[in-house]
This record gives sequence, C-alpha cells and structure tokens, in this order.
Amino acid sequence: MSGRDARVRPLRLVVLISGGGRTLMNLVDNIEAGTLAARVERVIASRGDAPGVERARARGLDVRVAARADFPDEASMHDQIDAWIDEVDPDLVCLAGYLRKIRMRPALEGRVINIHPALLPDFGGQGMYGVRVHEAVIAAGCRETGCTVHFVDEQYDHGPTILQRRCEVRPADDVDTLAARVFEEECRAYPEAINRLARGEIRWEDGRVVAASDARA
Repeated sequence: MSGRDARVRPLRLVVLISGGGRTLMNLVDNIEAGTLAARVERVIASRGDAPGVERARARGLDVRVAARADFPDEASMHDQIDAWIDEVDPDLVCLAGYLRKIRMRPALEGRVINIHPALLPDFGGQGMYGVRVHEAVIAAGCRETGCTVHFVDEQYDHGPTILQRRCEVRPADDVDTLAARVFEEECRAYPEAINRLARGEIRWEDGRVVAASDARA
C-alpha cells in the first residue's frame, strides 16, 4: 500500500533475530515511512553480540536477549522467550533471520510468521538458511528463485505459504549477487504479507491460509 490506511489497526509485532537485523530494520523503516501497518513492540535476539541488537536499540526498540549459554537448559530458554512474548501479547511474532527453532504452542498457533530466502518447499528445512540456500540454488542450476513468507508450524520451513516473490538467477551470479537480489524481494514481501494480514485480506484458519474472498464464498 502506498500509505497507511487509517482504518487499519496496526498489528503489534514481536520480532526475533539472530544476526545483523537487516530484515528487522526493513520493517522498522516501512513502519516509519507509513507503508506498514504495524508496531514493533519487542525484539528478542538469540545472541547478545548480534549486530542487530545494537541496531535495534539505536532505533529505540525494546530488546531482550535469550542466549542459550545463559540458561541451564533449552526448556528454560524457551520459557523465558515465551514469557517475553506473552508480556507483550502481540498480534504476530515475526522471525527475521532467527536461527533457532521457536517453541510452538497452542497460544501461538497462527500468530508466528517467517520469511525464507527461497521458493518453498524447495531449498528449505533444517540447516537451510542464509548463504547455504543461495549456494544450493546455484548448484541446482535453477533459473528462478525468490522468497517465501509463511506461517510457522512445528517443522522447519513447513507452514502454509502467505505469499512468494520471484526473481531470476542469472548465469553470472555468485552467492553474493544472488543473495542481494533475493533480499530486495524480501524487503517487499515481508511488509506486504503483514499488511495483508492487517487488512484482513488473509488469515490463518485450521492450519491453512484463507483469503477473505474465500471466506465470503
């Protein structure tokens, strides 16, 4: 959308990061520009030394760190993440380069989304993230790739697709040039997906994505 529709209630977001925070910053930039109907209520990072932590704090965001080494076991770490999410009670939890598997529970069903740098179901699954995805796309000789925004379920890169954006794979591409082209599409896709959810154009229903037109049929 070219500007924020005053009739649309901004969605309250918790964003989870592990690295540089580029996807988070893209969301914040769109919010500040009035092109994304959302507010980032909290950021949760899996590493205290992630560059995205300082970038988020510099933008005035509430940042919490849940590093595995700071907890006696995995369950305790997930308990703390759950508590931080529940304190905010967001409309959406957005994974933005988050490299740990979030603990899915009934209260979060249909409220967690992720963006993946490939056209799922291709090149997804455990261990497929970042440059590994682009390396695999190039090695497979694909002529097209892109990104996928999807709801999150108990499996890696498995939940129902909200939307995809596509781009070409050029003969001269290396990992860096391809990653840059895909990220351009990611910067469009994630805000677009959140806006569609904010406007009620699509929703989660019984483990699938339902369009408003389908709901009225």
